[in-house]
Amino acid sequence: MKKNAWILGIGLAVAGALGSIAMPAQAQVSVHVRVGPPPPPRHEHIPRMRPGYVWAPGYWQWHGNRYVWRPGHQMRGRPGYHWRQPRWVHGPRGWEMRQGGWDRGGNRIHPCPRGQTRHGGCR
Repeated sequence: MKKNAWILGIGLAVAGALGSIAMPAQAQVSVHVRVGPPPPPRHEHIPRMRPGYVWAPGYWQWHGNRYVWRPGHQMRGRPGYHWRQPRWVHGPRGWEMRQGGWDRGGNRIHPCPRGQTRHGGCR
């Protein structure tokens, strides 16, 4: 029993000594890579929309060290919402991606993205 108490005392003393050692502050490095503007959007053929579906246009996504095109696709619409497509904006820290998503906005469901022609059955 005395042996266990003695070992426990030494262990607590060592832990207290190690806890009092000053650890160096961690440096936080933030690297912001300034990239040029994304290429112009690609023209996409918009397929005929099934009832209740909307077209989510393609966009350029920064991946690694370059822009990669993410093609557009059909997705199920949400009544009372409209799709906000991803977009690049130029701000004080360079070019930044604003994510797409669903926004409330009445029963506006836009099967055709702005700036796209209404061919291929998109109406």
